[in-house]
Amino acid sequence: MTVPDRPGDVWDQRVAAGLAFLRRRLAGEYEVDEFGFDPELTEGVFLPVLRALYREWFRTEVSGIEHLPVDGAGLVVGNHSGTVALDAAVLTAILHDEHPRHRHLRLLSADLVFRLPFLSELTRKFGGTVACNPDAERLLGGGELVGVFPEGFKGVGKPYSQRYKLQRFGRGGFVSAAIRTGSPIVPVAIVGAEETYPMLANIAPLARILGLPYFPVTPTFPWLGPLGLVPLPSKWLIEFCPPIPTTQFADHADDPLVVFNLADQVRETIQQALHRLLDRRPDPFGR
Repeated sequence: MTVPDRPGDVWDQRVAAGLAFLRRRLAGEYEVDEFGFDPELTEGVFLPVLRALYREWFRTEVSGIEHLPVDGAGLVVGNHSGTVALDAAVLTAILHDEHPRHRHLRLLSADLVFRLPFLSELTRKFGGTVACNPDAERLLGGGELVGVFPEGFKGVGKPYSQRYKLQRFGRGGFVSAAIRTGSPIVPVAIVGAEETYPMLANIAPLARILGLPYFPVTPTFPWLGPLGLVPLPSKWLIEFCPPIPTTQFADHADDPLVVFNLADQVRETIQQALHRLLDRRPDPFGR
């Protein structure tokens, strides 16, 4: 006969697990990879917070998870928005939770992130690295799922009036990395992030003084001070689109025309998916 755990037993187990976690951290008994990724910290600290955020606050619905590779490399390419790059972190948590193998998404992040001491360390612990072709190819060559947002700050920092209109995808370096490693490209469309911190204006002079790409004015920031950093509870829809194979372009990784055409195909796939998702979600703050 199995005796069910009593509430006190459950809390005892949680406290014991938490103390064991702290002991390992203080003793340095944990592993990080060559990029600084810390799986234990990610799964024990970062993901639970993000899980509560995307499930309870954003009420996120996910579709198309079957389009992600079960094993091996894949390049996940998404639209970027929302003033604060919550979409990247949320996508990482969702992919880990929904993927049948609970895989980690290794994010490629802008140089600015790694010039900020605390944020740089946090990003590497979470699995991120610099958005450059050598790092992307090393991760893909190692069979990882890699996430990239080619719009960069142009997407995150665009005004709310331009919501869900994809910005330029840069020079298509992500396509070259995928071709060189033979990795499929999985476009992903994210609806909901645009409404979390709607950017009404950008105080450009202040941004230049602070060395930032923009200084946002939103309905709640800077008017409410720290409370203005709380994201609005918009409804999120995320769709992983069918993968785009790259093996047929193996000899054309340095061909600008091939790279541009493939990048444009990815961009158009995401844009069309955004239109479909917006039709499904007429109310940004509905259930």
